[in-house]
Amino acid sequence: MTTPPPPATRDWGKLGLIGLISLCWGLNWPAIKILLGYLPPFTLRALAFTAGAVLILAIARLSGNRLRVAHSDITPLVLGGLLNVLVFNLFTTYGQLTMATSRAAVITFTMPVWTTLLAIPVLKEKPGPRQWVGLVCGMSGLAVLLGPHGLDQGIGPFLMLGAAVSWALGTVLMKRRPWSTPPMVVTGWQYVLSAVPLVLLAAWHDPMPDFSILPAKAWVALGWHISLSICLAQVLWYKVIRRASAGEATIGTLLIPVIGVTGSLLILGETLTWSLLIALGLIVAAVAAGVLPFPRKPRLQGTG
Repeated sequence: MTTPPPPATRDWGKLGLIGLISLCWGLNWPAIKILLGYLPPFTLRALAFTAGAVLILAIARLSGNRLRVAHSDITPLVLGGLLNVLVFNLFTTYGQLTMATSRAAVITFTMPVWTTLLAIPVLKEKPGPRQWVGLVCGMSGLAVLLGPHGLDQGIGPFLMLGAAVSWALGTVLMKRRPWSTPPMVVTGWQYVLSAVPLVLLAAWHDPMPDFSILPAKAWVALGWHISLSICLAQVLWYKVIRRASAGEATIGTLLIPVIGVTGSLLILGETLTWSLLIALGLIVAAVAAGVLPFPRKPRLQGTG
């Protein structure tokens, strides 16, 4: 006699959070492109990081967390902040100034591919067959997007590649050890760390922005970037990590470049090309191959 496995249930609240995070981060790509038409890069990032630091640390404190960082967490917090926040955002900002946002989003979301590669020497991880398939798909998608004249496309693609590698290296370094400090507190202080040099650079290099001349679409983009992308999505991400498996959480990573490309086409009026579509499919397949679990066959249990 066999006992059938219990029916699978869907946590629609969890799936809804994943979808909302993907929407916030995916549409942040065209939002940044719009803002760069009105605000200098240093000013934009200084404003966003300062607002993000204040809001996230305030939320963390109101949630009952201490804002003190454990001494053992200081070095990885600094390294992660420099790589995942400061370098990543500066490179993606300047990259978008020189190339189409849809193409920039696809190149940047080779991040999981570089994470897999960097984890080999740093974390001594050994990729399995699916990870190697993912690496091949990711590199193939990148090759399709850059094409035979990739070196002639200016600095934009290289900035996006640099952003992807920086994010991957920061992620791998932050995974090397357990953390004592709550993740929201870590993220808030990483924004503080990144905001300080950018505030100084903006004061030294950029003209004083006149916010009175910003059109309505720029205010909507700025509100989306700060409140939804930097703050809300980041807070919800930690909720998802607690409730979802790694594979389920990474569904958000799969959706972000798709939403980013779709938003760029619809909002910015960019052109969909076959190379962009094929590259997007290959890179989404690369991430899926590396992180999504295979379905398991139910086991039959006998009772004698």
